[in-house]
Amino acid sequence: MHCQQIIQFGEPLQARDYPTPEPKGTEVLLNVTACGVCHSDLHIWEGFFDLGGGQKMDLLQRMKLPFTLGHEVVGEVAALGPDAEGVEIGDKRIVFPWIGCGKCNVCLAGDELLCMAPQTVGTRYNGGYANEVIAPHPKYLIPYDGVPTELACTYACSGLTAYSALKKLSHLHEDDHLVIIGAGGVGLSAVHFASSVVKAKIIVADIDDTKRSIARQSGAHETIDNSDPEAALAKLQEITNGGAAGSIDFVGAPATSLFGFNGLRKGGHMVTVGLFGDSMPLSIAMLPLMMRTIQGSYVGSLEEMHELMALVRAGKVAPIPYEVRPLDEVNSALTDLQAGNVKGRIVLSPQK
Repeated sequence: MHCQQIIQFGEPLQARDYPTPEPKGTEVLLNVTACGVCHSDLHIWEGFFDLGGGQKMDLLQRMKLPFTLGHEVVGEVAALGPDAEGVEIGDKRIVFPWIGCGKCNVCLAGDELLCMAPQTVGTRYNGGYANEVIAPHPKYLIPYDGVPTELACTYACSGLTAYSALKKLSHLHEDDHLVIIGAGGVGLSAVHFASSVVKAKIIVADIDDTKRSIARQSGAHETIDNSDPEAALAKLQEITNGGAAGSIDFVGAPATSLFGFNGLRKGGHMVTVGLFGDSMPLSIAMLPLMMRTIQGSYVGSLEEMHELMALVRAGKVAPIPYEVRPLDEVNSALTDLQAGNVKGRIVLSPQK
């Protein structure tokens, strides 16, 4: 098995070779054909999440190094554990990565995203920056018939995260406005999915003119340059005649979250997704006075993954732009993403 691993947080990933893992029990070994590079990979690579106020979530206590990143994985089934049923050698599958421990009450109730001891592929369990990967059970392997392999991998996180966030605002009406903040890989996915999930008119806010242009081409009703928060808020108020019914912050920075919250009308609902970090000042009184809601959204469930792929296979979701690079160019991919130089998604291929 050839892989690119974190040897030390914040340092370039290094190539390592290990014996091919042998699947045990219900495990399935897949030959990796594509793996997306996600913004959350940057935080794991750095070794912490910024919680604001000088506080950090240190990953050193949660992870054992060396570690293989990569949670947007597509592969071909190569070997089965003795108890693995439901897939065959040669089957091509997306690996659903958001896996719980399988033993606690929330996992047994089917809410694996709420598990406090997750076994997530690529964040807790070695992932797809490799030419081979282990999936713990066939139920986490999703067909993607008719979808290009390099595109299919992006649905495991980027697509699923956007879909699940949009579903939380599916109650919005046709005359409502929904602001999508950030038109990177995940935000752009949301623009593409929006018409299949919500009825509201879509407004996209991004500081990058090229990304705003792509968003308009992808179906956004309006776009806003939010590099000047006050001007952007005034523009939003003008477009929506008093405020948006909903907003989704796919960046998760103080400025973007404040823009998403302050741009809501009375009774508005903000969903926060991005993990950029830090914290924002919040007037507690404005929550009851304006009856606003703030809700976190983290990736999506296995059920939602199946729902999403049904839409994709039915041709109801336009593809996001993506660029394929060899696995061994992973460090340049991470630094380009860190610098904000990626339009859409970078996908790594161990076969390129």
